[in-house]
Amino acid sequence: MTDSHNAPETKAHSLEAHAEHDRMMQIFESFREANDERFAEIEKRMNGDVLSEEKVDRIAKALDEQERRVERLAMKSMRPAMGRDETGDAGRPSERRQAFEAYMRGGDETALRRLEAKAMSQGTGADGGFLVPDETETEIGRRLAAISPVRSLAAIRTVSGSVLKKPFAITGAQTGWVGETDQRPETSAPQLAELTFPTMELYAMPAATNALLDDAAVDIDRWIGEEVEQAFAAQESKAFVTGDGVNKPRGLMNYPVVDESAWGWGKVGSVKTGADGGFAAGTAADALIDLIYSLKACYRQNGAFMMNRRTQGLVRKLKDGDGNYLWQPPSAVGARASLMGFPVVEAEDMPDPAAGANAILFADFQRFYLIVDRQGVRVLRDPYSAKPYVLFYTTKRVGGGIQDFDAGKVLTFAA
Repeated sequence: MTDSHNAPETKAHSLEAHAEHDRMMQIFESFREANDERFAEIEKRMNGDVLSEEKVDRIAKALDEQERRVERLAMKSMRPAMGRDETGDAGRPSERRQAFEAYMRGGDETALRRLEAKAMSQGTGADGGFLVPDETETEIGRRLAAISPVRSLAAIRTVSGSVLKKPFAITGAQTGWVGETDQRPETSAPQLAELTFPTMELYAMPAATNALLDDAAVDIDRWIGEEVEQAFAAQESKAFVTGDGVNKPRGLMNYPVVDESAWGWGKVGSVKTGADGGFAAGTAADALIDLIYSLKACYRQNGAFMMNRRTQGLVRKLKDGDGNYLWQPPSAVGARASLMGFPVVEAEDMPDPAAGANAILFADFQRFYLIVDRQGVRVLRDPYSAKPYVLFYTTKRVGGGIQDFDAGKVLTFAA
């Protein structure tokens, strides 16, 4: 499905995103020049000038804002349309979608209930409400993946039940070599762990006026998708990082962290920076290299860094022994910034750089963290609780947790 009305708007966003990306590269050049001056003063005077520090911090904040602006515009230009195609019968909305729109606009449940009876299924839950059409659910999922940092990287599994139970071979698959005519010896039993990922209910409650619902030009599918995506993404992002697993997913930073030398299944290995609250002087690159190479090669080749903007502001100032900056801005619109050649993903719920903080995570997120979506997004229309507005109680069920403890390591800001 396409929306012809979106094409000029999408093209405009794309052109603006490229212009803002060029502006971001100019700001980064200014940042490098200011930071180089700061380094030169430190080497000359053995301490930095206050004005130089303030200048670098000011340009760094401008760079952060510009990077977020480019990301927002890139997201708008790549965002899939949810509108109807008005080019004839081929683009006509499905019967279920027409029935769902009648329910959303006027509360008419008749067609939806008839379709459920025909399919011998029940779309309403204990609290009422109806499942959104499949295409609307798919587009909501795509929108969430575009703006949720963990969801954009992690593995995602869709299930029909409330819990996913997944066996995992801790010791790996048992294999061996044999000749063509040799007997096949029995392999030893693998050591298995059963991982359980329950799905929890996440809700949003957008409100609409009757005037908006009566307006035939308003695409209800697109409206509900845009209204719930930000609410869902904000709650999901926090839970995927710090969630305690109680009525929410268990976050990737909610597991025991131990020194890499003492690592075991069920824990996340840690590499230290060598200084409390920061990097040891002259060894920042070494600490990051140690973190990268603490992952096995099979995970490292797909590795990415995750940190919040304050930590990213710290690593942005770092250089290697040859004076090259370790952090580089996105090379194009829609690309990610990189650190030592690996993508950097910004997640605001990651810890700030402080003494003992596990502020940087390096992982193959596809193998490290699993997100479980239960099939079905449900909407309950409520025209009574907040008159004259109509509330749409929208729910989805989602879970998450670490699935392979060997696929991710953290950098701890400690001596």
